[in-house]
Amino acid sequence: MKSKRAFIDYSLDKRATLLALFRGVVDACDADPYLMRAAKYHGEKAQRKCPVCKKESLVELRYTFGDQLGQFSGRIKTEVELLEMEKEFGEFAVYTVEVCRECSWNHLCSSYLLGDGSERKPPRRVRTLEDEDWVKG
Repeated sequence: MKSKRAFIDYSLDKRATLLALFRGVVDACDADPYLMRAAKYHGEKAQRKCPVCKKESLVELRYTFGDQLGQFSGRIKTEVELLEMEKEFGEFAVYTVEVCRECSWNHLCSSYLLGDGSERKPPRRVRTLEDEDWVKG
């Protein structure tokens, strides 16, 4: 990704959390049910094993947030979709979360900004199934 900037790596925080977990100080294997469902259906397999259970069920989720995304802010995107989006939008944030589907380990891996830097208006709001007026009762 050409426009990746403001990259923050959370590996030191991850290391501290794992040390506290193995000492029994915290319970870090507490993924929210919605996060687990997102990992099941939208997660991309990571190239590493889970740091807690050592199984190969670790997946990554990439959440996108930004004013220019409009109603589509907060959605999970793949690497290919991010490549397309960085040309289409001026600026948006990407948060990469790793989740183990076996032991419910989850941690924020990184965050960064993407986009070409030009200011754009958010896209027009499109009616979806989540809208109250979609189904007339």
